[in-house]
Amino acid sequence: MSLEGKVALVTGGSRGIGRAICQQLAGQGAVVGINFVSNPSAAEETLAEVKEAGSAGFVTGFDVADSQAVQAAVKSITADYGGVDILVNNAGITRDGLMARMKDADWDAVLNTNLKGAFTCSKAVMRGMMKKRWGRIINISSVIGFLGNGGQVNYAAAKAGLVGFTKAMARELAARSVTVNCVAPGYIVTDMTRELSEDIQEMIKAQIPLGTLGTPEDVAKATGYLASEESGYITGQTLHVNGGMYMGN
Repeated sequence: MSLEGKVALVTGGSRGIGRAICQQLAGQGAVVGINFVSNPSAAEETLAEVKEAGSAGFVTGFDVADSQAVQAAVKSITADYGGVDILVNNAGITRDGLMARMKDADWDAVLNTNLKGAFTCSKAVMRGMMKKRWGRIINISSVIGFLGNGGQVNYAAAKAGLVGFTKAMARELAARSVTVNCVAPGYIVTDMTRELSEDIQEMIKAQIPLGTLGTPEDVAKATGYLASEESGYITGQTLHVNGGMYMGN
């Protein structure tokens, strides 16, 4: 699944799942752009790991919900590297709380980053992909977008929205050989899940047929496949990486 000669941009690439995706794509030979918004040191750590994997990379700081900043960043990447061949819309935040007490600002922040951010970044790179007649856009959704979760109406709405966004964009870009797909992780071992009590972790595992939490690398490998030449006849789909927690379409 070689990505030699391809340039990838991973939003929210400095930590967790995003970092694992950067490492995966670098291991496949892509030049990897690591986006961050607030933690440049973590992004530099990811860049060091990309280089250890034997690939080139660069760090690019911008807010995915700021369309002007996104366009400026993509223009700079295009000037330096010839464009973006693979976009992974991974940037995401949570602002959890019961809907009855949820502030408008918490709804807006999550929708802006998790859903609007995918729109702004995809719009900025799609013309270049269409011109090359090759491209991969991969949106990182979530099992929560399919199952729902109390206290996360904003997050669930954004992640479910990514699925419809993916299907519509896949139809628009298919004629130019640009594929658009989703990866929907289940419960993954991250800094956030490590902080959960042992009892809560066991409750989560009880809902997962495979009986364990996934790893960032599990998500990264699925993303690497969808980024590759081998996945060229797959578009508008969601690949679930959740240990069997959700088995729907």
